[in-house]
Amino acid sequence: MTLAMLATFAVLAAALGAPGAQSPQKVVFALNWFAVGDHAAYWVALEKGYYRARGLEVELQNSKGSGDSIAKVDTGRADIGLADAAVVIPRIAQGARVKIVGAVFDNTPLNMWMWKSSAIATPKDLEGKTLAAPPGDAQRQLFPAFAKLHGIDASKVTWVTIEPAAKFVTLAEKRVDVVADYLTGLPFYEKALGRENVASMPWHKHGFDTYSMSVIASEKTLNERPRVLRDFVAASYTGWRDVMGDPRAALEIFKRRVPEIDLALIEPNLRLGLELMKTDRYAKHGIGWMDRAKMCATVELINTYMPDMPRRVGCDEVFTNEFLTRIEPPRR
Repeated sequence: MTLAMLATFAVLAAALGAPGAQSPQKVVFALNWFAVGDHAAYWVALEKGYYRARGLEVELQNSKGSGDSIAKVDTGRADIGLADAAVVIPRIAQGARVKIVGAVFDNTPLNMWMWKSSAIATPKDLEGKTLAAPPGDAQRQLFPAFAKLHGIDASKVTWVTIEPAAKFVTLAEKRVDVVADYLTGLPFYEKALGRENVASMPWHKHGFDTYSMSVIASEKTLNERPRVLRDFVAASYTGWRDVMGDPRAALEIFKRRVPEIDLALIEPNLRLGLELMKTDRYAKHGIGWMDRAKMCATVELINTYMPDMPRRVGCDEVFTNEFLTRIEPPRR
């Protein structure tokens, strides 16, 4: 074999080994909601080519709450998803084959919104009230545990099913007493009700301080596509790093990608979410890293207070840091 032939083979081998020469790996990522500030990082990662640089072709899909996104991942309609950790745990007890591979919010935004004039001040005040949320909403899924924790008679609480986008108008028109929604939704409720009229019930102030919004993957993705999963998570948290470093630039990208968003609402919505990520844990270990003690406490809270759990869930069944690449947040 001549030197020229060897050189030709070397060039071909290098070309075939390059990421761009490989067929892109398709990934369906189930978001937990319609487009809100919590999702900006994934659009930034798309726009800046972070997924493409790792050989990934990513499709973002909206969902109707954590219950919906978990179902998509568990049934193979999505490879990876966003879901509230405290909703993932009972789903695992029920047989869902999914696992948390990274946190998004290091502190929980679980919350309920109401009119200030409602005089709802404590969890017990929810008895006799009408609450609204989609069936897959994290707060609605977890309400039985929240109720048991506070001695609320759940039979005295009425739930109304609504679409995700109808939350703000439903409360504004006083069709219900309470709407379950993340704390990051504050700007939407201030616009709908008037800033002076809005009241909230943050769950972390009432003994329910858990891991929350997280990235989940199916058992199939974990076992059969570990490199794809690791690359997706790294690219996504690189997107989050950029959002944390320059929220305004991230919002410009988000608006280009999703023109229907209202930046006057999405910007404060995004910034509220970023406050939940400015923690010593992330500064020390990287964005998305999960503390085992906190996760085990989250699992124990659900095991203890969520009624009708088919079995107790083990902490290590729920999460792994194995697929995380250290992505440091911008210096504060």
